[in-house]
Amino acid sequence: MAKEHLGNLELMVLLALLRIRRGAYGVPISREIAEHTEREVAIGSVYAALERLERKGCVSSALGEPSPERGGRAKRYFQITGKGVREVRDAQRMLISLWQNLGPQGESA
Repeated sequence: MAKEHLGNLELMVLLALLRIRRGAYGVPISREIAEHTEREVAIGSVYAALERLERKGCVSSALGEPSPERGGRAKRYFQITGKGVREVRDAQRMLISLWQNLGPQGESA
């Protein structure tokens, strides 16, 4: 079976999870991405990426306690798995390798 590679948004979500560490759900993840990339990311896109990442085994999730301010609904909290950390490190190595020997304008040296 071929390895499934991470998309850009999936990689950003995993990096946001690494930065947040605990209590990560859609809104803080979206804010973390926006703060560090200066890109607004729709919350629906974040949750779609989280679902894909959970299917790939890169994140796990658990339901929190229901809260009155959410109409009795519970938040789903996410955390990165060991596989997710390895995927982030693999992506980092690949990108560094691609950047090596490029000149200031992106041309090959």
